[in-house]
Amino acid sequence: MYFNLALLLVVLTAVSGFVWLIDHLFFFPKRRRRAQAIESLGGLDADERTARATKVMNEPVAVEYARSFFPVLLLILIFRSFIAEPFKIPSGSMMPTLLVGDFILVSKFSYGIRLPVLNTRIFATGEPKRGDVFVFRFPEDPSQDYIKRVIGLPGDEISYRNKTLFVNGEQVPNKYFGPYTGPSEPSGRNMSGAQEQVESLPNSVAAVNDKSPNPTIDHHILLMADVLSGREGSWHVPEGHYFAMGDNRDNSLDSRFWGFVPEENLVGRAFLIWMNWSGGIDFGRIGTIIK
Repeated sequence: MYFNLALLLVVLTAVSGFVWLIDHLFFFPKRRRRAQAIESLGGLDADERTARATKVMNEPVAVEYARSFFPVLLLILIFRSFIAEPFKIPSGSMMPTLLVGDFILVSKFSYGIRLPVLNTRIFATGEPKRGDVFVFRFPEDPSQDYIKRVIGLPGDEISYRNKTLFVNGEQVPNKYFGPYTGPSEPSGRNMSGAQEQVESLPNSVAAVNDKSPNPTIDHHILLMADVLSGREGSWHVPEGHYFAMGDNRDNSLDSRFWGFVPEENLVGRAFLIWMNWSGGIDFGRIGTIIK
């Protein structure tokens, strides 16, 4: 069952804010006038007048809760919608970069300021760059969030043949790093033949600035020597779309299978692992910058 936390936050914030505002504008002034009238009564001692006035000024329970929770809910909504949102990695498609059990933070302003729930961009702050690890709403089911790596930008020609990636007709260099020694996939697949390689994607910034000190974006990928390369082919990335692939190339359901990521489906750029829990805390992964 799909649970829309963003919608729930918006509703709770709006309701609590509305209840507090209506009370502040209409009912609080009435309570204050009644309390002032009690304070001015004769025939009562000071303690009795104070007790009665305090009782009159007491907020209804609903208003008390609304006033207490509204600022907290508003801060959470602003932080989650416009600054950073936490996600948990549920699959091994981004191994070895991200492991099952990693809790990550995703920058919500890297690709534009968007309205919560509607996901409509209201301010442009940047665009995905080749090599970014990004979160997006799965085009075939927008209720699901996917995380992959940006491989192709609008206008790019992407090809994948025999476990080799080509961008705009140029083979993307990769070099053997060593046998994979990390955790196994959640499926329990035998990882004895897994190879970790360093892939060097062409830097989209360097393409327009020849003086860029980093002409490539280097990151680690995972290849299984005894597994076929899977879906092969060539794809032209249309305007307003992106081509996404998982770093675990032989076990990733990505743009090779279901197509392109529309700009309106973007959620944000993954930048930090803040926790890892997979039967216990892996302190070595806490604070890892995602590259």
